[in-house]
Amino acid sequence: MKFAISNIVRIFANDIRDMEKKKDYTVTQEQLARFAKALGHPARIAIMHFLAKQKTCYFGDIHEELPIAKATVSQHLKELKDAGLIQGEVETPKVKYCINRENWQLARELFKEFFGQCICKSGECC
Repeated sequence: MKFAISNIVRIFANDIRDMEKKKDYTVTQEQLARFAKALGHPARIAIMHFLAKQKTCYFGDIHEELPIAKATVSQHLKELKDAGLIQGEVETPKVKYCINRENWQLARELFKEFFGQCICKSGECC
């Protein structure tokens, strides 16, 4: 039993050392992943598409524009807001939503840079 415990402690210590050796992600990588996660559901894409077509902030009920339940829309709006892609403000009895133009531009630049980094543009890649 004592041998098994010492082996577990040794393995655990090695795992911790390995984790310490790993590099952290860059701020850019973390931000790009956050935007990608927020856009990783078709309902959120539909919400962003809808809001992008609005000339001003939207004061209506977004759930009326989409084929999903009101509670589901709320969850998706929260995810988009947490990622910084939209802004929401309560103006009783409704909430107004807008695309966060600054973060929208940042997302556009990060995705453009990310997708443009492939060095094999001539079709010679695997």
